[in-house]
Amino acid sequence: MDLQNEIQSIEDSETEKEERFYQFLSFGTGGMRGILGVGTNRMNKFTVRRVAEGLALYIVSLGEQAKKQGVVIAYDTRHFSREFAEETAKVLGKYRVHSYVFKESRPTPELSFAIRHLQAIGGVVITASHNPKQYNGFKVYGEDGGQLTPEAASKITHFMEQIEDELLIDVVELDTLHKQGIYHLILSEIDLAYQEKLLSLRENKGVLDELKVVYSPLHGSGLIPIKEGLHAFGCKDVLVVKEQAIQDADFPTVDYPNPEEKDAFKLAIQLGEDHDADLLLATDPDADRLGIAVKTAEGFQLLTGNQLGALLLNYMLVSKKAKGILPQTGVVLKTIVTSELGRVVAGKYGMATVDTLTGFKYIAEKIEEYDQSGEFHFLFGYEESYGYLIGDFVRDKDAVQTALVTAEMAGYYKSQGLSLYDALSCLYQEFGFYKESLQSITLEGKAGQDKISEIMKDFRQNPPLTIAGLTVTVTEDYESGISQVENGTLANLMLPKENVLKFKLEDKSWICIRPSGTEPKCKLYFGVVRYEEEEAIGLLKLMEEEVMGKVEKVLSGFYKDMGIGC
Repeated sequence: MDLQNEIQSIEDSETEKEERFYQFLSFGTGGMRGILGVGTNRMNKFTVRRVAEGLALYIVSLGEQAKKQGVVIAYDTRHFSREFAEETAKVLGKYRVHSYVFKESRPTPELSFAIRHLQAIGGVVITASHNPKQYNGFKVYGEDGGQLTPEAASKITHFMEQIEDELLIDVVELDTLHKQGIYHLILSEIDLAYQEKLLSLRENKGVLDELKVVYSPLHGSGLIPIKEGLHAFGCKDVLVVKEQAIQDADFPTVDYPNPEEKDAFKLAIQLGEDHDADLLLATDPDADRLGIAVKTAEGFQLLTGNQLGALLLNYMLVSKKAKGILPQTGVVLKTIVTSELGRVVAGKYGMATVDTLTGFKYIAEKIEEYDQSGEFHFLFGYEESYGYLIGDFVRDKDAVQTALVTAEMAGYYKSQGLSLYDALSCLYQEFGFYKESLQSITLEGKAGQDKISEIMKDFRQNPPLTIAGLTVTVTEDYESGISQVENGTLANLMLPKENVLKFKLEDKSWICIRPSGTEPKCKLYFGVVRYEEEEAIGLLKLMEEEVMGKVEKVLSGFYKDMGIGC
């Protein structure tokens, strides 16, 4: 990264300089993420050293034992991911904090597993998940393998704020740290242990003999663990999209390496059609998100995160009940923006469902809480944004686990003469057509942050009383921690405070609005349920039109106040 030349290229642009230097990249429980380049508001070796210094000082404050336990460091296939991982180890080593660095790129969930396996004090993964190629990030994990708690994140931030000049942070070279026994390279031991745990997730052996699978790692880190895992599960016919098996940080075959996007499946669909595949799988660069496409009479159709989550949950519950191992205190964890279909599926089998705020760190926190209290037995956790967790030996969303169990599930239904699409149709027929959608508004830079704030402010000060002709019966403001029923009754929300609003309607429909924690976006989620599919689709469209119209009016007013034509 030629920072000097980049500085010279922006010398004449005051706007560009402000965007790059008006703040430090924000650091929180999700770590930090940003565009690569020069500036305090960019990802580069100096901003990485700054957060690594804060992490190192935090670990030092925990005592000598924490330094010896050390930090596991993984990285994906993005630009400078390995370099940033090594910079982190150099800073940690200066304080004699041990580091365990993967020799090759590996998925984020394997990092979470490795922390627990090695009994480390924490972990770091260098990744920007599914963001475009110009991004990278720095995520920090705690001793339990979950993303950092708010308390720990605030302490690291405190130490970061004491740094006077990130350009002057000292580092120790890796050769020196290796000789001192502080820097360790890891790979095969962790791969083998992780694969052994993955095998424990099999529900039905011998159902994959006839299944044909196409898999794409989208140029990322999922290729080796998923290929090996599918083979171990018994899937003999796995075709890999060769163009996307190349670990290329430019992601040359896609504009956006996100398995939520149909364009990411273009090559997989072509390969699947050529070989009459049953199931298409794709993972993002750090292999924590899984997208799938299933065979239908009209060709391959992508499933949403909500749809795959409901299918997986139902399959697991059916399988465990058949074997007589369904726990009485089983619990399903999902986020407040995830479909309610999972709740009714779990309820059929007498299982509890607990909601968390958006972000898998909250699901991980609940798993740890129930581990300690024994109140519930964790069964499954998921969020609508293609994140799932089946086995709690990982404490973050795990596309590797999910790919293997999804393939097994497809094989199980195929043995009964059904496709996954057929299985989903059966759920809708039994429980109703749960339909959801997401509208994202991208608003970049400082001005974008102001616009997002204005949207949230307007919905708080002028909340809708009706949406699509339906009465808003409950308004939940997670920033104030207050839920208000239409008759004025107030109640406390039993979740952490966060800048999120949710409106529940009289017929079990709902909308939720929040700023993204990792991208320059305002996200609006919609959910409906009807027993007729067309009716559900129509209502969803009406709700979207009405709410997005309100957002457009807010933005128009914002531009007018700023003296900008719109």
